[in-house]
Amino acid sequence: METPRSVDPRAQSPCDVVTVPARQGLEAVDILRRGPGDAVGPVLHDDGGDTLGFVVPAGTAAAWDVPGSTCTETDGGGLRLAPEPPVEGSDWLVPPGEADLATDPAVLRRALGEAARTIKAADGCC
Repeated sequence: METPRSVDPRAQSPCDVVTVPARQGLEAVDILRRGPGDAVGPVLHDDGGDTLGFVVPAGTAAAWDVPGSTCTETDGGGLRLAPEPPVEGSDWLVPPGEADLATDPAVLRRALGEAARTIKAADGCC
């Protein structure tokens, strides 16, 4: 997923983006939605790259170390959390306004781990 392009500063929110393969990301979204409260923030789906991008608080990239994922800073410019996706060729899976401003990185880390274990078990069962 490419880094979000620069936009009007009044429409931005400071954040980073955790990018994962779509299969793991979709499983993680389901896990987060089954949890208590609104645990999932906005999520982008990049059809061309078959990835999901979770909006997380700014500064997350500095300590992100989850295998199979990347965390990208938005260069201090923020990410446009508007109805139209901030990156060309993407769509909101969980749009802003239907979610918290960002997914808690610790909660996302656990959900991605559980998603990876679920996929591994499903792929190995037959």
